[in-house]
Parts: sequence; structure tokens; C-alpha cells
Amino acid sequence: MCPSWERRSGRCAAGGGCDPVRGDFTDASRPPLRVDRSLLDSPILVLVAPQDIVNIASAVRIAKNFGIERMRLVKPEIFDAYRIEGIAHNTADLVERIEFFDSLEGALADVSFAAVLTGRERAAKRRALRPRAAAEELVARMPAGPVAVVAGREDSGLTNEELDRCQLLVTISTSPTHPSLNLAQAVAIMAHELWVARGGDAIPPKPPRKEAAPATHEQLEALFADWERALRSIEFFKTRQTESVMRSLREIVYRGDLDGREASLFRAMGIEVTRFMERTGRGPGTGG
Repeated sequence: MCPSWERRSGRCAAGGGCDPVRGDFTDASRPPLRVDRSLLDSPILVLVAPQDIVNIASAVRIAKNFGIERMRLVKPEIFDAYRIEGIAHNTADLVERIEFFDSLEGALADVSFAAVLTGRERAAKRRALRPRAAAEELVARMPAGPVAVVAGREDSGLTNEELDRCQLLVTISTSPTHPSLNLAQAVAIMAHELWVARGGDAIPPKPPRKEAAPATHEQLEALFADWERALRSIEFFKTRQTESVMRSLREIVYRGDLDGREASLFRAMGIEVTRFMERTGRGPGTGG
């Protein structure tokens, strides 16, 4: 670690562009840090002069949520790894890999394509896409070299000079009556689209902890018989046709496609209704 680095402030007291984790200088005059090749399949998230530790921590958590393994900070106004990890739990590995730069130029020195999140319209004609299309293009360009998503300051975004460093503008559609997004919100939307573009939705949902076989015909017939008794006990058929009601119940259960555990649970409910009516003397013919 650079001896001049102030971990809580996020600045190098000596005025250098040092990386507090590795003790390297990371400005444009030095070659980029070596990274594990397994991380090269990840886009790089670049935050320019973030001002709020909560926003940095939120971006870290979002990056972990959506498989972004590399982050770079350009002159953060505050940085405290311990506080970040306290807000964004189980992210120590990513926090340890965060790289620090003195300029956006330095942060993008080894990047082949950069897209920048912006909410402001520009007078100059610039290419702009929505997050989904932008994510697809970034992912398509990843085999050719590192790609980055850049987000600016919470209060003022990026300067025109900083925007000029990026090949693509990304604008998020919002309500015209309340268009402003928090930094972390904008990062989350873009990170999710990148995750989807990289095939994230193809990951199957987590299966149930215990699989159960489909309900058998015997289980379902027992269920229907017990529920018919339960409905009789509360005189449900007093003004309704038994056959019609039970046929409708069958259709409801069939559409539910119950497994064996579900069928047993539903059957038990009907049994308990009957037993309750018997215990309290409220069943048909009891005079209750």
C-alpha cells in the first residue's frame, strides 16, 4: 500500500495516482494493473468522483449481484473499505480489487470501448442507446478487448470533456415529471441489462429444497372425498348441487397440478374441518 494513501478520504496525500490496495500508480503514464484473466470476461464499472460512501457501497453490491468483477474509482471524495463492506456484505473480494485513478483518461487507458450513463441531452450529435441495446453492444465487443460502463458525479454527472472519452452515451427512459435517477439506481439498471446480455437469465431458478412426486389418482380421490364430507359438515350443499360443486373443485385442483405433499396438506385441511364440526357439535343433524 502506498504510504501516502489516506484510506478514509480516498486520496493520496502525496498527490499521486496510487492504488491503495496494491501500492501501484495508476495514472495514464503507467501501464494498467495486471488482472486475473478470469476477470477479463467482466465489464469494468468506472465511477467518476463519487461523493457518497453509500453510493459507492451500493454500486459494489450491485456489481456483485450482476457479475461485474472489476471496479475503478476516479478521485473518490471518500473511500473506506471497512464501511463499504459493512454496507455491502460479502463483497470484500471485489472491494480489494478496486483500482484508483486520478483521471478518467487513466481509468480508460486499457479499455477498448466505453459507454457512459447520462441523463442530460447534448447539443452535439452523439450516438446514444437505451440500456438494453447498449448492453448488447458492450457484450458483443468484449471479445475484442475490455469494455467499461462509466457513471459520473451524483450532483453534476460528467463534464463534456469526460463524456468525449466515451464512445457511447446511455440514457435511461424515465417519467418526464421526475427524470432524475440516483447513481446506484442507474448503475443497477445498466448492470442488470449487462447480466441479461451475458446470459444471466439462462441460469435456472433454484429448485425446491425437497422435490415431491406428483399427486397420485388415489391421493386426489381421497382428497375429494374428504372435502365433500367437510362441505357437508358446514351445510355447503344446502343451496347448491353437490355434483356441480365437486366437479368445479376437481377442475380447480387439477389446474393446480398438486404434488403429493400439497395434496396431503389440502386433504388434511378438509379432514380438520369435519373434525372441528364434530367436536363442537355443529355438524348436520346434531342440533348445534
